[in-house]
Amino acid sequence: MTDFTGLNLAQPILRALEDEGYATPTPIQEKSIPPLLDGRDLLGVAQTGTGKTASFALPILQRFADQPRKARAHRPFVLILAPTRELAGQIADSLRTYGRHLNLRVQTVFGGTSIRPQIADLERGAHILVATPGRLLDLMNQRRVQLDGIEVFVLDEADRMLDMGFIGDVKRIARTLPKERQTVLFSATMPKSVEGLAGELLNDPVRVEVAPAATTAERVEQRVLFVAKDDKRALLGELMNDARIERVLIFTRTKHGADRVARHLYENGVKSDAIHGNKAQNARQRALKGFRDGHIRALVATDIAARGIDVDGVTHVINFDLPNDPESYVHRIGRTARAGASGIAISFCAHDERGNLRDIERCIRQAVPVFDGHPYHAADVAHSAANDGAPAAHGNGRNGAGRNGPAKGGPKRNGGGRNRRRPQGGNRRNTGMAA
Repeated sequence: MTDFTGLNLAQPILRALEDEGYATPTPIQEKSIPPLLDGRDLLGVAQTGTGKTASFALPILQRFADQPRKARAHRPFVLILAPTRELAGQIADSLRTYGRHLNLRVQTVFGGTSIRPQIADLERGAHILVATPGRLLDLMNQRRVQLDGIEVFVLDEADRMLDMGFIGDVKRIARTLPKERQTVLFSATMPKSVEGLAGELLNDPVRVEVAPAATTAERVEQRVLFVAKDDKRALLGELMNDARIERVLIFTRTKHGADRVARHLYENGVKSDAIHGNKAQNARQRALKGFRDGHIRALVATDIAARGIDVDGVTHVINFDLPNDPESYVHRIGRTARAGASGIAISFCAHDERGNLRDIERCIRQAVPVFDGHPYHAADVAHSAANDGAPAAHGNGRNGAGRNGPAKGGPKRNGGGRNRRRPQGGNRRNTGMAA
């Protein structure tokens, strides 16, 4: 199979794909679409950036191309659950894009905004409903939506759904669905909790997997910078002096931390904004749109808020704080190097984050190369990391990034110092420290 025409999709769908410049399915699409078109349940293991949304969206649209019907008030035919508002919105946008030549109504419901417009949308009818669990339960309790006519149920990012404490809500929703239905579950990782949920929801599913769990994108160049906690913001400002960091997603551990970093960048002349759970929905959407359109250079996010951010052209990911969960590191750096492009991931590591770094390196099964040629290098942290046995600290940072900058221009991973290029000029901003 070399292109979408080999998937036997309807001409209106193929025309929409052609409009978007999509000709060849990704591996997850190639594996998922045929069994879904055959009506099979499916358990998919795929990270963001693999094209998984189209994997379930295109077969759903094909169902309506084969059997056109009118939208029903309060009674959708398809239910898609997503853990965050951003992801729900992006799934709905994808369905509208691929289904633009079909007469379909796609509605979204999520919290953080007024419920009344969403009720009005449901009254006008919907073929496909994309929802977050909490708001959907609110609407169900108010008898504003009925799920007895659901033909296809999709649970996207099931691992994050469980991490956010939605498993009870998901099970309550699933109990109201018809037993005769097609069910699709996608998850970036497959811990036992997700396996258990899949066992409850799916009937003899086809399992597809495009990459082993906890592997990082091969095209992502990774660097770790040891730095004192109090110097992190100054180091970030130094990095942002490099114009080659064109569009950067910055991760913090807390919501307040995200606000502080975004404010610091803005005060230093970097167009930036923050996105997290305490932000109003319109503020989140405004920030995301500004980032996607290129008006905002740096978007600062927490892990939960960032799930579902699907923006092309992210040149860099900066882990201002290392995550406690190594799986989150994999998801974070996967926001760059998408659609065949290269990408760069830079991680700050303070003294109290050495254990997080060790866990990440065990998870990804490789050492993250150290860059020590920045003005805030914390030699004591690097030394402690080496004594702790963190592989990244071996060689004091000279066997990898060395003087080639934390993200580009030097050998990947542990390429050795012999092949290092010379710094590009004497000015620190041009040494490749940030690009």
